[in-house]
Amino acid sequence: MSYPILQFGTGRFLQAHVDLFVSEALAAGKALGRIAVVQTTDSTDSIERVTALATGAGHRVEIRGLRGGVPVSETVIVDSIGAAWSAAHDWQLVLEAIASDVQVLVSNTADRGYELSEADRPDAAPPASFPAKLVVLLHHRWRNVPRAPLTIYPCELVQRNGDTLREIVVKLAASWHLPEGFLAYLRQQCVWVNSLVDRIVSGALHPVGAIAEPYALWAIEQQDRMILPCEHPAMVVTNELAKYERLKLLLLNLGHSVLAEHWLAERRSPDETVRAALSDERMANELEAVWNDEVLPVFDAMGEGAAARSYLSQVRDRFRNPFLEHHLADIANNHTEKKRRRFAPVIELAARHGLRIEQPRLRAAMAGVI
Repeated sequence: MSYPILQFGTGRFLQAHVDLFVSEALAAGKALGRIAVVQTTDSTDSIERVTALATGAGHRVEIRGLRGGVPVSETVIVDSIGAAWSAAHDWQLVLEAIASDVQVLVSNTADRGYELSEADRPDAAPPASFPAKLVVLLHHRWRNVPRAPLTIYPCELVQRNGDTLREIVVKLAASWHLPEGFLAYLRQQCVWVNSLVDRIVSGALHPVGAIAEPYALWAIEQQDRMILPCEHPAMVVTNELAKYERLKLLLLNLGHSVLAEHWLAERRSPDETVRAALSDERMANELEAVWNDEVLPVFDAMGEGAAARSYLSQVRDRFRNPFLEHHLADIANNHTEKKRRRFAPVIELAARHGLRIEQPRLRAAMAGVI
């Protein structure tokens, strides 16, 4: 059996996001077909997960949280995965798949998934890193079906993830002295899509399955010749991907870091969660003051105020999710760098649009940050 969607990564996020979308789209007759997944690591948990996925029995996704302020707890059975392989043990099957009917490639590798390895070699079966695996697979496809269309959807939380992964892959292929025709194929024939994924997947079920919040988004930047894996209400194809990135970065992510700023400064409980922090009226009021007085005026100045307020109403539900234990200690990791990415742009955008707002809380948090 052939599979039109090849997915790299079997973790809980993809199980509750792309795999769930395709499953629901299949039931509505709006998907390319089923998915073949490839596990790129070889831990005990991942081996058990691949073994369970390979049965084709499907997996559970528990949807738990708030929707419009109302508690939601429901179970979805995801049956979109038709094959599950380990890159370490089933590499020949992956090579055969990429040279057949695959039209879409999806990835969500680890946090450092785009890093290369000194062990990468073009003749390895497989190479160590994900980009090197991709070079070998795409080279095999180019040699066998060079005109077959292929759209690549990286889902890693990297800005301009499609452009970024393409450049890493092209540079590595060039360093391996692969043919110029192949480099042109990577740049011109393959469609590399920038996208933004947004869903909190708070837990894994054993051996396979996930616990996720109700909110989900896959914002996909429009490109010529792009093939979608499916149609789904949580998928948005847009020419303005940056707007969706701003909403997430400057409202949801910024909100998390505002809470983390107070958590660090006040030496609050090491076990405090986002939901627990918001049960403290003073903390909740401080966060609302940042959003309402220091951030939303910036979106208003950009003509995006209505979209920001709509998104923020969903963020409030997400932060108060009674089923989610999102610890501030985890959010506070790499806090200074997160403030640079989340707070500084709001201050800069306010100045660029000539806003006369003081933004005292954001400015105080950025004091001393170079």
